[in-house]
Amino acid sequence: MERVPAGEDDGADAWLLRGGDLGCARLLRLLRDEVAHLAPGSVVHLETSDPVAPIDLPAWCRITGHDYLGPVPDDGTPRYGVRVVAGARATQPASPWRLTDQPVPTVPPEE
Repeated sequence: MERVPAGEDDGADAWLLRGGDLGCARLLRLLRDEVAHLAPGSVVHLETSDPVAPIDLPAWCRITGHDYLGPVPDDGTPRYGVRVVAGARATQPASPWRLTDQPVPTVPPEE
């Protein structure tokens, strides 16, 4: 990730994460791994050409508790803002759309 100048996000500098043309699952894994290293209040601008990102990113933020900031000004490739929140819920490394604290379904015992 690289640091980018202050913009629309409360005047704070943001981290730019270039997702390129990664699909949903790979993009969310990348974002999940990167926000784990950032302090609460940090802002990430995720740059991606994935047409589903405007749907997936708000959903991921609702699941985890991070703040979805919506589209941010860009220079050609769409960018979306996410603010890191303290106490956000962790997701599974291979399935970043699934929480780690969800109960595992159990099979009822045979009678």
